[in-house]
Amino acid sequence: MANQPMMEGLQVFKDNGVARIHFAHAKQNAFPTTHLKALQAAFEKVSNDDDVHVIVLQSDPAKAFCAGAYFDELLAVKTPEQGKAFFMGFANVINAMRRCPQPIIGRIHGKAVGGGVGLIAACDYALATTHTEVKLSEIAIGIGPFVIAPAVLRKIGTAALSELSLAAHAWKSADWAHAKGLLSELHSDFDALEEAVTQHANRLAAYTPQAVAELKKALWKGTEDWDNLLEQNAAVSGRLVLSERTQQTLHQLKSKS
Repeated sequence: MANQPMMEGLQVFKDNGVARIHFAHAKQNAFPTTHLKALQAAFEKVSNDDDVHVIVLQSDPAKAFCAGAYFDELLAVKTPEQGKAFFMGFANVINAMRRCPQPIIGRIHGKAVGGGVGLIAACDYALATTHTEVKLSEIAIGIGPFVIAPAVLRKIGTAALSELSLAAHAWKSADWAHAKGLLSELHSDFDALEEAVTQHANRLAAYTPQAVAELKKALWKGTEDWDNLLEQNAAVSGRLVLSERTQQTLHQLKSKS
């Protein structure tokens, strides 16, 4: 198995046509800008690697799957331009995933909030444990899930996105996420999940890459305007994060973390 050194909380392992992109952060696998840029770069690099036929996105299983945005960095935002730049980190990752010709499998082992839900939605096939939970808390914070909304909407539809985003206080179960189409498979525990991910990745890696790439292109048809759409949405959240009420909420949440 070939691997690249850990860089900004991220490491890439390659083996038999499968590239595993592994991310980690001490704060429940949250994403500061540096980590988002590293994740974007990793997707862009493996997307151009002819030896990679399948990508697996995974995180440190000792923590949540992904806690979304890194609050310390959100609190440091002082201008709309800085706010937009932060949220563009998630926009750029989602677009990099969208443009990858290889299918992306998500290994989802636990809770996912905000941007973490967006990452799941941008995967082409997400396998999870039965104790996985998802939540979109952005409206309660005051920033709104605008950057990730197109990806989540594409997967689960308007009604489910409304339910998820307007019940910003509530965790939704793995069964709910599976029924709505956000998760593709559920497994009893992490070991069973890892085995299923490995088997599915190896199976996909054996398929004809050109055919798989054409299928992915067809599945993502209609998203060609996302470069502009997600940038516009990043600007919206970038403005909202500066409001006094949003800043107060972020400080309260940070004090509890």
